This record gives sequence, structure tokens and C-alpha cells, in this order.
Amino acid sequence: MNKLGPYLEVIRHNHQFRRVWLSQVISNFGDWFGVLAVFTIVLQYSDSEFLLGLIIVTKFLSFAMISPFAGYLADRYDRRILMILCDFGRGAVVLSFLFVRDPSLLWLVYVLTTMQMGFAAVFEPSKQASIPNITSGDELVKANIISNLSWSIIFTTGMGIGGLVTAWLGTDAVFVINGTGYILSTWFLFRATIPHRRDDATIKSLSNPVRGIIDGYKFIFANQHILRPALAKGSITFFLGALVYMLILVSEEILLMGSIGLGLLYASRGLGTAVGPVLVRRYFSDERKWVRMMGLSMISAGAFYVVIGTLEVVWVMVFLVFLAHCGSGANWVMSTVLLQKRSPDAFRGRIFSSEWLLFTFLQAFSVTGASLIMEFGLLTLQEAIWIYASGLILTGVAWLWVVARKESRWQRMNAARTWREEMRKHQVSAVPDQG
Repeated sequence: MNKLGPYLEVIRHNHQFRRVWLSQVISNFGDWFGVLAVFTIVLQYSDSEFLLGLIIVTKFLSFAMISPFAGYLADRYDRRILMILCDFGRGAVVLSFLFVRDPSLLWLVYVLTTMQMGFAAVFEPSKQASIPNITSGDELVKANIISNLSWSIIFTTGMGIGGLVTAWLGTDAVFVINGTGYILSTWFLFRATIPHRRDDATIKSLSNPVRGIIDGYKFIFANQHILRPALAKGSITFFLGALVYMLILVSEEILLMGSIGLGLLYASRGLGTAVGPVLVRRYFSDERKWVRMMGLSMISAGAFYVVIGTLEVVWVMVFLVFLAHCGSGANWVMSTVLLQKRSPDAFRGRIFSSEWLLFTFLQAFSVTGASLIMEFGLLTLQEAIWIYASGLILTGVAWLWVVARKESRWQRMNAARTWREEMRKHQVSAVPDQG
């Protein structure tokens, strides 16, 4: 209980964060709860594996395509209002799945999925950009760990619960529950107060959407200390996305356990992403070392998957998947916290949307590449796991060699600059008052 105490204190005493967090919990649960119901109606009216896969591609690409404009919106307009509108929008979209009643309306599933992910693309950077404005410096890391822990639990349970409800009550019941949940989440946002610091110059610079988006990218590339953590999630998912996808095939072809094996492997993945950030806060709290830790997390995740590719014992695999995703979860929270602390409020929405753009695009590319390799039999499953896992290790090594070294130089220059400023302050204070 003592270990959970600091996190419970944030939830108990920070009313604004608690309201945003509860809204996030309901929204994230809705994201996963309705997935299998959508898959079910696609198969019901088409019986096409291609059309089923197209839903996943639609999710990734629609999120990525909306992300640049979503970041502009998160910086230009009130983030609380945006999140409220997004969850109302997602609720209405999910309820609209009820209109799909025959094969001639199957196209509507893809349109509605695109709309749902478009609202999600605006909600996520708005939420992440808001957290530093409703938490203190001491609370920020804990708040992000709470958010990540919630996502992990929801990821582990949400799809399974949605699948059971789909089987027992049917897809219509799932869409009604899911849509109502999204709308319910807005109640917590209505009650929240989320400051958003924008001066006249910032508002003027955002009057032109295209210019605002371009200025956001220029700012990121001009500030390498922000660019570095913004690359972390995309760098790890370039290979890890495919490895997570291949866990489905591991369960089917190696473990011969079907959905039960997949449930165990994905549950251990969710648990790992929850535990990793907690370990970082407890044992690696020095944020100056976090960029280097990101590279080590990539190497460790890749190394565990290399071993996974040699095994056929389910419980050992489950444990190694847990360890691998301790690294990926740590990478996620470390990069998020550094971005939140290093990014000025005026650019924070565009910075997070750019990070999401890179992450979703590279994840889609990774999964597509692995699926094509397996579809055409270019490699065996174990060979593909070894190659992608080795690629992740090499990415981590390259990160340490290039990105972490640049971070170390920036840290030294920053420390020297701080020291000089402190010395100047002491010199000024030492000058006697001539009055």
C-alpha cells in the first residue's frame, strides 16, 4: 500500500488531474471495448480477411493524417473544450455503427472508424499537453505513470470484456454501452479547470492553420533537446510494432493455444508497460539520464524478444514479454515527461501531435512489413522475430551512439550555462550598496 501511496495522493488531492484522468480512463476503455464488435460486423457482412485488416490500417492512417492539424487545434483553442467535443463526437460516431444493417452499408464502418480515430487524434495531444498545466513539478511524473498504468490495465481487460459482451449481448449492446461511455466521460471534463497559457503573439501566430503547423515543425527541429525525446516512441515501435503483431502468430503457430495464448501474452505485455515506468521512478529518477535510458530500453526489449524467438514454453514466453515491455513502458513515460517539461505551452499540442504522427506511421509501416513477410513466406516466424528483435537492438545501440551523446553534450552545456548564471548572481549580490 505504501508503494501506491504517492500515486493515490495525486488522485486524491489534485481534483483537476483526477477529473481529466477519469475521463481518460473511460475514453481509453471505449477505444478497446468496441474493437471486437467492429471486427464482428465486418466479418458478418463480408467474411473477408482483407477487409478485416483494412480496419486496422484505417485506424493507423486516419490517426496519422489528422495528427498535424490536431496539434494546431490543441495549441489554438481551449484544450478542455476540444476534449469535450472529441468525446461527444466519438460517442455519436460509435452509436452510428448501429445503422450498419446489411452488406451494402459496410463502407460506413470505414467512414465511422476514420471519424472516431480523427477525434482520438485531437483528444490525445490535447490531454498530454494539458497535464503539465494541472500538476506540479513533483506530481508530473506520477501523473504520467498513473495514466500509463490505467492504459495498461484497460488494454489488458478492455478488449476481453468487449469480446464477452459481444458474444453474450451482441454488437448493438456493445455500441450502445461504448457510445454512452464516451458521452459520460465529458461529465468529468465539464467539471475540470485546465489552464491554457496563450499570449496575443501566440494567438496571432496561430491565425493561419498552415503557417501554425509549419511553425510547429520548425520549432521542433530547431530545438534538438525537444526533438530527441519526440523521436523515442517512433524509434522503438519501428521494430517493436511488428514483434507485438507477431505475438498473434506465436500463439497460433508455436504455442498452439489460439486466443488463450494470445490473451496471456498480451496481458503480460500490458502488465510490463505498467510496471516499467514505476521501476524508472523508483530506481532511475535522475531525468538527466533518461535519454540514455531510452536507448537501453530498446536494447533490453530487443534482447528479450531474441530469446522469445527461440522458445516454445508459454510461461517463459509470458515472463519475457513482460520484461521486454517493462522497457517499452519506461520508454513511453520517460519521453512523455521530458516532452512535457521541455516544451513551452504554446507549442506543446503540436509537439505531441507530431510525436503521435511519427509513432502511428512507423507502427503501421512495421506491422504492414511483417504481415507481408509472413503472407508471402519470405521468412519463418522465428526468423522474422530474430530479425526484428535484432533490428531493435541495433536501433538502441545507434540511439546510444548518436542521440544519447548529443543529449550528454547538451546537458554539459546546460550545466555550464547554469553555473555561469549563478556566478553572475553571486557577483552582483556581492557588490556593496553605494546608496
